[in-house]
Amino acid sequence: MQPIPDIPLAGIAWVLVGGLATRAYMPERMTLDVDIMIHSEDEQAARDAFTQAGYTITGPLSIGGFSVQGLDNSTIDVLISTAPWLDQALAHPNRDTAGYPVMPRPYLTLIKMQAGRPQDWTDVQRMLRDTPQEERVSTRALIVDYTPDLVEDYDSLVMLADWEFGEQ
Repeated sequence: MQPIPDIPLAGIAWVLVGGLATRAYMPERMTLDVDIMIHSEDEQAARDAFTQAGYTITGPLSIGGFSVQGLDNSTIDVLISTAPWLDQALAHPNRDTAGYPVMPRPYLTLIKMQAGRPQDWTDVQRMLRDTPQEERVSTRALIVDYTPDLVEDYDSLVMLADWEFGEQ
């Protein structure tokens, strides 16, 4: 299991997103950094907390947020969001096998599909392998509500997951 550096955000709701978050839902894959998501209203407090803990803020992220580097050269990308569903996701995180808060699978699926990179789509397909049918339905409803242009793509990924891994 890939280690996660100390995340000094006591009192700030955060969840793992990105490659490390997927380990809560599928076999872990290697990734080069740690991605977390916080609410935009917590950005300054998070910057202050990382700085006080000895991290260096290395710059902005093109997708919104900032990157920090620890004394051990670990990198954490802090994604900032104002998504209307974020409060719900932060209030009810899942936990990975190490106990870290992880973006709930339906919302992780949504943000990975919105990102649209090939690795994200592959992650969604692999996460769907063990997604119960009722969760697939609720995830689809989430996508219908927030990114209806991705519904057809989601349906295709479900079909591909079932062909590759067997139907749920």
